[in-house]
Amino acid sequence: MIDSELLKILVCPESRLPLQLASSELIARINLLIARGSLLNKAGQKIEKPIDGGLVRADKRVLYPIVDDIPMMLVDEGVPLDQAGCEP
Repeated sequence: MIDSELLKILVCPESRLPLQLASSELIARINLLIARGSLLNKAGQKIEKPIDGGLVRADKRVLYPIVDDIPMMLVDEGVPLDQAGCEP
């Protein structure tokens, strides 16, 4: 999915903290919330499409979705992980 060398240099665009790949369990929980229509990004917009994966900020507060093997690295695209059932 994400090249390991690329993952070493990617950081959160907001905090500059390092990122790590999200677990498959976390992605499954997030996709369940998306299917229920109850997951919002940092811009307050409902996320409508399931994600393929994600990058979790080191403090485990934000996930940046991966869609079609492309990480969505804009601050507003980040998913706050304090939403019900999302905490890693």
